[in-house]
Amino acid sequence: MTIAGVSIILILGIINFILLLFQLVSGLHWIKVKIGVHKKTGLLLLIVATIHGLLGFLAHL
Repeated sequence: MTIAGVSIILILGIINFILLLFQLVSGLHWIKVKIGVHKKTGLLLLIVATIHGLLGFLAHL
């Protein structure tokens, strides 16, 4: 499963890392965001991480 020659699993992993860093810096108040933004990106992180994990699992069956 690739997009332009790059694995979808790799792309989702990079997105997970970026979302995780955003959650960390906004949770520690290094950057100021509204709590609603923090909650929505946390939910997005959960969804993307779940898809990433499922695709990784299914790719190695």
